[in-house]
This record gives sequence, C-alpha cells and structure tokens, in this order.
Amino acid sequence: MEELETIAITFEDGEEVEFFVLEQTALMGVNYYLVAPADNEENEEGECFILKENADEKDEEYGMYSFVEDEKELDVLFQIFEELLEDSDMEVEF
Repeated sequence: MEELETIAITFEDGEEVEFFVLEQTALMGVNYYLVAPADNEENEEGECFILKENADEKDEEYGMYSFVEDEKELDVLFQIFEELLEDSDMEVEF
C-alpha cells in the first residue's frame, strides 16, 4: 500500500491535527482535498472532511486550508470525490 500524503491544520486554540489526503481535485481553479484524521483512535467512525485550499492565504511553503461548510459546494464535491474513488480500492462512506 502506498504512503498517503498528509496535511497539518493548526486551529485557533493552537491544537495541530494531521489529516491523511485520500483524494484531491481542482474545481474552477481551487484545490480541494478529501481528508481523514491521521489519528485512528479519534476516527473510529471513518469520518472524512473536505478541505479547500485558500490561495490568498499562503504561508512560506504551504497553502492555508479551511473546511468546506457550504451545503451546495459540498454536494458538488461529494459527487466528484465519489467518482474519483470508484476507480480506487479505497472504501469511503459519505
């Protein structure tokens, strides 16, 4: 099995959480990532999230990310990620 890329998010309270990147896509020039928490103990239910790369908020080396919360945007992205994952051996429940 290949090694999954990770993204680390630092929240406002200073807590840093690492996520595995399960899949990624670009839509209208914006990069989106389907991610799951890297800590298996905290992810017993198999949760996954969609992160949006904010191109305007770059640090020195990496982009800044935010969770996608808009329902219409999520619906479109779920359909795209479902199609992308159909071709892989990975099973993800939305």
